[in-house]
Amino acid sequence: MADTTDHPQSPASAAQIALDWHQAGQGAALATVVQTWGSAPRRVGAQLVVSGDGRLEGSVSGGCVEGAVVMEAQEALVDGQHRVLEYGVSDGDAFAVGLACGGTIRILVEPVAGSLPVELLTELVAAQQAREALAYEVNLTTGKGSLLRDHYPDRMRLDRSGVEEDGETFVAVHNPPLRLVVVGAVHIAQALVPMAQLAGYDPAVIDPRAAFASPERFPGVTLLDDWPDEAVAALGLDPRTALVLLTHDPKLDDPALQAGLRESCFYIGALGSKRTHAARIERMLAAGFSKQELSRIHGPVGLDIGAAGPAEIAIAILAEMTAVLRGRAT
Repeated sequence: MADTTDHPQSPASAAQIALDWHQAGQGAALATVVQTWGSAPRRVGAQLVVSGDGRLEGSVSGGCVEGAVVMEAQEALVDGQHRVLEYGVSDGDAFAVGLACGGTIRILVEPVAGSLPVELLTELVAAQQAREALAYEVNLTTGKGSLLRDHYPDRMRLDRSGVEEDGETFVAVHNPPLRLVVVGAVHIAQALVPMAQLAGYDPAVIDPRAAFASPERFPGVTLLDDWPDEAVAALGLDPRTALVLLTHDPKLDDPALQAGLRESCFYIGALGSKRTHAARIERMLAAGFSKQELSRIHGPVGLDIGAAGPAEIAIAILAEMTAVLRGRAT
């Protein structure tokens, strides 16, 4: 299979950076937003990595309280103990570092090789690299944490880290990065791919027509010019992957569609009119798929927003992908 461009490197996770800094002898602490109220600028689960010499990677407040968190993190690296910090309207320290009026933020600081065992962090990084979904559960009082698989299904589906009802158990969701596999390097794909990147997707475009799937039309994107079913098999489809078929050509769309129906990708969308989609369903029924399996296909692709032109169609597709991912559509 030919790959016409280098695969872009995904940004390193906070866990990976913390592990690298620790292994390099620089020391590292992870700071994680565990709760927010009001106008706090970062969502729960946002992370900042602090090294022993004060280097930073990531953010817990968009710059508002990072300075104070760095000081706490470096103290944690000395004593090895976790900390739960809170900054808010009534906290003079928060005003000094510019926390937005009306906002309160609660942050867990964990020193690597202290309250956060190196073995646990190593296991987390390995799971991330293997695209394995898991949850990190930590007691905010004791600082003791563990990695859990097949727990907290609602949190995992919604990417929603947070504190449980007991008030002291924090669950950090660690899902694999979202991926978008597009079959058909057409004009809609040229609009959809950069939009999806902004939404956090790692895209790949498949099209055996080299003139379409060119680096000039899709700069910095993984491009595969093999037959779609083989390319889809090589990429692999999992519950964090969306598959979108845009070629209008059954010879290209159908093999990829059949591959997608056999896998667990969270979204399958196919371009075409209602008549085109009805013919597609008949072909899939003839290929042995059940009506229940075929109900997974979103066709015509995208939310019905009256889209006209490639950019608006791309917006409709990305909106529908988001609705399905977050459980707002079926």
